[in-house]
Amino acid sequence: MRLVLYIWLALTAANFAAAGEAPKLSNFCPPALRLDETGHCKLHSQYLAYDSLYGKGVGGPKTGLPPVRDGFTPQQIDLGRYLFFDPLLSKNGEVACSTCHDPALGLSDGRRLSIGVQGTEIARSAPSLWNVAFLERLLWDGSKSSLEAQLQGPLYADNEMGNDPATLLATLQSNTVYSELFKEAFEENEVTLDQVYAALVAFESSLISLNSRYDLYAHGVHDALSPPEKEGLNVFRSFVARCAECHTPPLFTNQQIAVLGVPERDGRPLDPGAAGSSGDATQRGGFKVPSLRNVALTAPYMHAGNFDSLREAAAFYTGGRGHGVPEGEDLRLHWHIWNPELTDDELDRLVDFLQTLTDQAFLPEIPPQLPSGLPPGRAARLAPEGETALHHRSDSHSSRTAQLSEQPSEQPSEQPKALP
Repeated sequence: MRLVLYIWLALTAANFAAAGEAPKLSNFCPPALRLDETGHCKLHSQYLAYDSLYGKGVGGPKTGLPPVRDGFTPQQIDLGRYLFFDPLLSKNGEVACSTCHDPALGLSDGRRLSIGVQGTEIARSAPSLWNVAFLERLLWDGSKSSLEAQLQGPLYADNEMGNDPATLLATLQSNTVYSELFKEAFEENEVTLDQVYAALVAFESSLISLNSRYDLYAHGVHDALSPPEKEGLNVFRSFVARCAECHTPPLFTNQQIAVLGVPERDGRPLDPGAAGSSGDATQRGGFKVPSLRNVALTAPYMHAGNFDSLREAAAFYTGGRGHGVPEGEDLRLHWHIWNPELTDDELDRLVDFLQTLTDQAFLPEIPPQLPSGLPPGRAARLAPEGETALHHRSDSHSSRTAQLSEQPSEQPSEQPKALP
């Protein structure tokens, strides 16, 4: 099976080269970024005009951002985009980063538990990747402190993408199209693993979501929110609900580990959470506070899709301190967890407000063709029924090349414009 995949990929790369229709790297920064005088992409946001209260409290709407990971070139970001959507990075050519982080589903996959190359569920749900450029803790257990360290986990985990460093590198080096793209992006003659990681980080760091209706309101457009949504914001920031003390604007996360006592589904044993990686028993059942950006698109919720709807997830917090803790567990619950006794109307308004955090203005474009010739990875529920990337290997290579040559170039004629 693996040998067949290699032969097919080699033929596809040769066809690309022969047809002269290899993908091109963009010379423009993604819309949330601006090209500086050195040729690097830097964050462009109204929030940069505000003082940051990061680590100092909740603050008001005009609160600045924590440090951001930016400064990549447009070509490095665009190369990362191709890699992100390419199932070539997995062991069997069926799973891409985008399979679990689909743009149409808030850069998640709409599943309680994600599925890897073995076709079996992994331990946790796929968190959204929006605004990961600002995060100091990554993964549900907060165990990784850099995007480079984080992405190697799924790449090489047997039950996720299932690859290994030597095979991944050999696969990319043998692909003539990718070899040329890496040379263009990094100005070096040979593909290296560090370049692979850097390109993926460059793309993921460009996934910025700061242009929702809430953001318009925060910048002074008071009519951007309806009266019920403003009521929901008041509930969110109140000293009764206390949502904003953990989901602190503008990222809507304080990035801390919190033990909530969320009940597991379907009789699953308690997930030890952060304690499993840190060894700190006080973090048992604790997980990193997720951002609420685009939360209306990323159901089901919590670390294992424990709640199906926003309303259900919000209602959990008003059920009483520790009401979901399994019998026999003595968890060190976060001190914000209590019983605020929110009314049904307050919960409804809270959900109304959370829906104002939806912002897909700067969704990344899914490449119409990839250097591997494989179809871009999509979440299982969005892929053609019964088809995976490997089902396309029997297609005629000449037919595939002809189809690609008829497609218009992705290269934009001018720099896309961002909202302020």
